[in-house]
Amino acid sequence: MYSERIAGVRSSAIRDILKLTTRPGMISFAGGLPAPELFPMEEIARAAQNVFSKYGPSSLQYSITEGIKPLREKIAKKVYDGQGIGVENIIITQGSQQGLDLISKLLIDKGAVVLTENPSYLGALQSFRLFQADIVSIPSDEKGIQVKKLREALNSVKPAFIYLMPNFQNPTGVTLSMERRTELIELMRDRDVLIVEDDPYGELIFEGKSLPTLFSLARGKDIVYVSSFSKTIVPGFRVAYIAADAEIAGKLALVKQGTDLHTNTLGQHVVNEYLESGNHRKHLDMVRQTYKTRRDLMLSAMEKHFPKSARWNKPAGGMFIWATLADDGTDSKDILLRCIEKDVAFVPGREFFPDGSGGNTMRLNFSNAAPDDIEKGIKRIGEVLAGMGSEKRE
Repeated sequence: MYSERIAGVRSSAIRDILKLTTRPGMISFAGGLPAPELFPMEEIARAAQNVFSKYGPSSLQYSITEGIKPLREKIAKKVYDGQGIGVENIIITQGSQQGLDLISKLLIDKGAVVLTENPSYLGALQSFRLFQADIVSIPSDEKGIQVKKLREALNSVKPAFIYLMPNFQNPTGVTLSMERRTELIELMRDRDVLIVEDDPYGELIFEGKSLPTLFSLARGKDIVYVSSFSKTIVPGFRVAYIAADAEIAGKLALVKQGTDLHTNTLGQHVVNEYLESGNHRKHLDMVRQTYKTRRDLMLSAMEKHFPKSARWNKPAGGMFIWATLADDGTDSKDILLRCIEKDVAFVPGREFFPDGSGGNTMRLNFSNAAPDDIEKGIKRIGEVLAGMGSEKRE
């Protein structure tokens, strides 16, 4: 009755965990959610009113597949400062997840190879698997994907594309180093391979300098760039975008026509109006500072309550801390079940590893947790770990 490709599709562990987090009293470090108390409600309301005043009923009408022109013009300037990139290179999508879906429909045949980092973003892995790709994972470390290992893999496979999240990667929070970005561009040109660059967190930087995107380094050639306004404005509008060369963008528009005709018109207009108001930069600065404070609170609590054997990183932006526990055979899924009994949740790391490893890892979200809950929740996880035999840090 069902199609062949649906047989192997599994529900997202993150979505399943999020169902549990609606329970009263639950402290969740699971979903990668923006903090709703930071949403610019008044500014969005004014932007919506301005949209109705300017555009009237047309703001609620069907629109073109590629997206409204004023917003696409702003995005073209944003992703490459307008140099050689125009509206013909931009497609507005229903969230960046739809962007990944459209890319998968366009580029993946059954059995096609997709190369990813190990670990990698679960939503992307789901999309690639839905179209029956063979996912080959490349080791990564504190500087991002190991380009030497990637080069070795390209000696034996010709992928449909390489999927990367260079900035504050989900799940690890790692940022691809400048040196490796340069190496990747050289490798891409040498091997004639396409890169899909997923960048929803790039503007959520707390410290250091922003690094250029792969898309800008390659001058828009052979890179399909995906990003979103969900993490920097509001997620509910589902307004995101793809930037690509005109030929690929045109093909993606054809695919989108058969998917949903176009992204919701009102959401596009409101986002465009909000950007025009000039309030976005001030709001983004406030979001960055709030998330930095919450990151630091979580790191401090982990230092206090997690066992000596645990290790974790200090991401310079984004929404996640990545923790690695003692490799003693304990699966973080088992830890999660005990944590849920104490009304605290996180995401077990194994879900993000295409090769099935990572059983002793966990992803912790700090953006959507109140400061008091961060201390309480990390303490509860620490108590579970202590009860399973891990020594507390001094």
